[in-house]
Amino acid sequence: MKTDEVQPKDTDKDEIEEPAEGEGLEPELEEVDTPTYITNLLRTAKTAAPRLAILTASVKNQALVAMADGLENALEEILEANEKDLEAFDASQGREAMADRLRLTPERIKDMATGLREIAELRDPVGESLGMRLRPNGMKVGKVRVPIGVIGIIYESRPNVTADAAALCLKSGNVCVLRGGSEAIHSNTAIAAILSEVAKKEGIPDGAISFVDRAEREVVLELLKRDDCIDLIIPRGGESLMKTVTENTAIPVIKHDKGVCHVYVDGNADLDMAQNIAMNAKVQRPSTCNAMETLLVHHQSARTLLPKLGKELLAAKVEIRGCEKTCSYIPEALPATDQDYGQEFLSLTLAIKVVKDMDEAMEHIHQYGSHHTEVIVTKDYSRALRFMREVDAGAVMVNASSRLNDGYQFGLGAEIGISTTRIHARGPMGLEDLTCSKFVVFGSGQIRE
Repeated sequence: MKTDEVQPKDTDKDEIEEPAEGEGLEPELEEVDTPTYITNLLRTAKTAAPRLAILTASVKNQALVAMADGLENALEEILEANEKDLEAFDASQGREAMADRLRLTPERIKDMATGLREIAELRDPVGESLGMRLRPNGMKVGKVRVPIGVIGIIYESRPNVTADAAALCLKSGNVCVLRGGSEAIHSNTAIAAILSEVAKKEGIPDGAISFVDRAEREVVLELLKRDDCIDLIIPRGGESLMKTVTENTAIPVIKHDKGVCHVYVDGNADLDMAQNIAMNAKVQRPSTCNAMETLLVHHQSARTLLPKLGKELLAAKVEIRGCEKTCSYIPEALPATDQDYGQEFLSLTLAIKVVKDMDEAMEHIHQYGSHHTEVIVTKDYSRALRFMREVDAGAVMVNASSRLNDGYQFGLGAEIGISTTRIHARGPMGLEDLTCSKFVVFGSGQIRE
């Protein structure tokens, strides 16, 4: 982790006076202003980029394994730092999901370490050939994968993102500049310091894992100005963060926005399957962005499905907010408002709506969805294909839980997040999505006529 280099004020040696009784002997230190702090941090990061880009896979993999060991060896230190964040966090009603994301446990720290080791086992995408064509003049033209450069990652709540992002960027040859939320400042600082220290010992350039250890908002705004040093910004968080980033930067942005995910149960669906999928999508871990927030049910399935599903949801302590027909099938449901549809609850709250057909379901998704994950449960192959073709999202799934929209589950290994952006990468972003390409040309003396 980069630290500020602060020097004491220059003092004429002849003018030094003995301190008065009770005064310390330490020179007074001045905190570096925000623009200077960011400039120093980014200068080191940018210097590291070309050196990191050419490291061999074996060097990077060895560093990742050592970083994983470092996390496990510092487990108590990380938990103590996390406890400071939890003590300061306002876990009042409505913020339970964020508190869950903030909390670290021994198991979650071990999972972070396991994730780093799994990234070390993944194929290195840097240098991979993307094809070669022979031109009529005998020239060979192709593309290869290369790192993007310096990636700024601005995120909220989850301290595990610090480890995941650092590892993925390192493996793909990118320098990362990490800025976590103020609510996790102690946890993130501890994790970043461990990873950075271990990485440097393993031959990774200083600055390759750069962490912003200041919590004030001005730091983010200063980062967003620095298109001279940062090649890509990846924000992960809520609407407020997305708005701040997109309105204050000229740097390319890949958003990892909120997940308003729908499950649509078709009129001829296997209702046992539908019930299992709905329960998993809502209850398995409701605080994640790929959890179901709205269930849409064809009217032909609603009469049989909803009473039985409602009982299971209520037994799992899910608060149901439904349309008029839903409330008739599940008397315990609360009447839904327009604000409930399109809401990312991130909790055990679910909106349900009975629709007349798939067209109405797709219109609802178009109006309220966030282009994250959309699911259809159906036996009809042609309707499944139509749903996949017409519904706009990073992942469209047939007869599978929305919770499966995940880099590990898709076989990508780890992920930097789930992109809701249309450009460059969409859905779970793995190692390949953290690279771009450059043309390579092999000639034998060809010139342009």
